[in-house]
Amino acid sequence: MNVNEVDAVRHSAVEFRQGYARIRDEIARMVVGQADVIDGVLTALMAGGHVLLEGVPGLGKTMLVSSISKVLSLSFARIQFTPDMMPADIVGTTVLTETEGGRHELVFRQGPVVANLVLADEINRATPKTQSALLEVMQERQVTVGGRTLVMPRPFCVMATQNPVDQEGTYPLPEAQLDRFLFKLVVGYPREQDYHDIIDRTTSGHEIRLQSVSDAKALCDMQALVRLVPVTDAAKTYAIRLVMATQPGSPYAPDLVQRHVMLGASPRGVQGLMMAGKVKALLDGRYMVSSDDVAAVAADVLRHRVVPNFGARASGVDAEQLVAAAMAAVKLPHASA
Repeated sequence: MNVNEVDAVRHSAVEFRQGYARIRDEIARMVVGQADVIDGVLTALMAGGHVLLEGVPGLGKTMLVSSISKVLSLSFARIQFTPDMMPADIVGTTVLTETEGGRHELVFRQGPVVANLVLADEINRATPKTQSALLEVMQERQVTVGGRTLVMPRPFCVMATQNPVDQEGTYPLPEAQLDRFLFKLVVGYPREQDYHDIIDRTTSGHEIRLQSVSDAKALCDMQALVRLVPVTDAAKTYAIRLVMATQPGSPYAPDLVQRHVMLGASPRGVQGLMMAGKVKALLDGRYMVSSDDVAAVAADVLRHRVVPNFGARASGVDAEQLVAAAMAAVKLPHASA
């Protein structure tokens, strides 16, 4: 990156932080607490990635996603996944219709996936065949159906939810699909004070109406700025070694990973660390990604990319512990950003 490009990033970074703060504050008027989850979802959105939200029912996951669409004036589609859903219910299909003259013709009707922001609610309720309908659209931002290719509008983001407790009748997402999510965010229970705010906001006669504070074009500009942020060599090296530390057989993998990981993070994990780290640097008022930025987003980027083996499950070792072990094993260089 030359001097002019660095200056351009510095000039635009102030507007980026101001725009981000307006969006976050407006969403917080509707969503009580969950500050880390809101920041995580918005970080993934600014980085151009998809998000998997995991939490028990009733924690506001659906409300959060719909609020984002209103605040950003994005087209929004909610898909409620069920075991009897078919791929055509998501991407669309060709149907036979009758014209005014009594004749019949084939007409293509696009599915709800064609939107800026798609909420895949309880994605693990659908069969693998239906889940796979999202694979192409999440990676390529387009979908091929009925001999035609539909290009998704920009920006495009899939935010999926799943319940970690009630697993009866569910179909866990395969590794290939999980890898396409930039973040997996764990949505926890509210704090005690948050319950008071929830009661005041939802059981009174006062209705909260969210205001649009940005739009699709502004979001695309923010995403473009994120890609311009440079990365230090130390941060690149740290991200690479951190991902390798999740892979059994790697020289950087600690003993816990060597014994208990069946599948480590792929190169998409490195890409995710870089993109999320760039957003983190901008929000902290810096114009180059440091190793600290990478470490700050590592858990959200890697927790769904590490697959424990049967020995780990028998020993009670989960992906969170394995990612923590990998981070502890890789020395964090404190290079200036």
